[in-house]
Amino acid sequence: MKKRSIFLLITFIFTAIVVSFISFKEEKEKTNVVVVVKELNSQYFQIIKAGVEKGFEDLGLGGSVIAPINGTVEEQVEMLENVLKEKPDILIVSPISPDPIIPVLDRFADQNIPVLLLDTDDPWENKTAYIGTDNYDLGRKAGMLLASELQPGDKVAMIGGDNPVISGRRMNGAKISLEAVGIHIASEKTSISELSNDPIQIKEAIEEILQDHPDLAGVIAVNDISAIHVLETLKEDGLNIPVIGADGIVDMLELIEKGTLQGTVVQNPYDMGYLSVLTALKVTNGDTFEMHVDSGVDLIVKENARRRLEFLKKLLSDLGPLFRQSDLHHQVITS
Repeated sequence: MKKRSIFLLITFIFTAIVVSFISFKEEKEKTNVVVVVKELNSQYFQIIKAGVEKGFEDLGLGGSVIAPINGTVEEQVEMLENVLKEKPDILIVSPISPDPIIPVLDRFADQNIPVLLLDTDDPWENKTAYIGTDNYDLGRKAGMLLASELQPGDKVAMIGGDNPVISGRRMNGAKISLEAVGIHIASEKTSISELSNDPIQIKEAIEEILQDHPDLAGVIAVNDISAIHVLETLKEDGLNIPVIGADGIVDMLELIEKGTLQGTVVQNPYDMGYLSVLTALKVTNGDTFEMHVDSGVDLIVKENARRRLEFLKKLLSDLGPLFRQSDLHHQVITS
């Protein structure tokens, strides 16, 4: 009986060692994906992070999501240089500003490390793929949404930003939709810093436009944070005209649900994060993958705002107390 007990104990210990070794081996063999985003202080990038981590969990890849503490280009460059020393299997990056980042990414390419661009695209020749929003399509749909509230001949203003890849494409898409139905673009303000969405700059821009065009009939903004600042300025001036933004932050969805605004155009940051991991898996396995993975654009109006709002509030609640609050103070341009 004693020998049998000893035998069972030895068998148990041996089995545990084998299982631990296999688990350790599998962990070591997991593809190591490093995701470097612009920052993690906003709802938008926290939602991307949640999508990435769900992708890791579902698809069996190992990885991490990191970001510069202060969201500066200099920090991101240094962070990428440190990541390169670790030699990850795949890099997924959302560049704050492509020009100073590309030279570092070239060094990843030199070491045959695939680089996927997330959220912000660039015509960089060595990128493996881009996963994110088609900003021209987003702008086109935003223009259509604003046009649905106006009449031919009406005047509108466009509040953009200083990034041609993001704001430029969004504004061009909106302009095509608006001009196609005879709506006049009375003013374009494209000098707002996209890294701050400064409410003072936006207020000054709108007041200047209203002085030149008191008959303004609508405003289209490059994102929802800017759109809400526009709405606040118009309210202070006693004006009630349609304002269309883009991105689908909680604050904007709540205004739509209340009927304060007709609608907005939203990106899908959760899907964006998840699809970036799925693309990384395809690259790793040598499977066919798309060079441009469009994460989609949705129109949100009163009828479907509640469903999107509930999803976001649940997701943000899971992320912690910081992200249950208003997104207005998280001033970051999303692409």
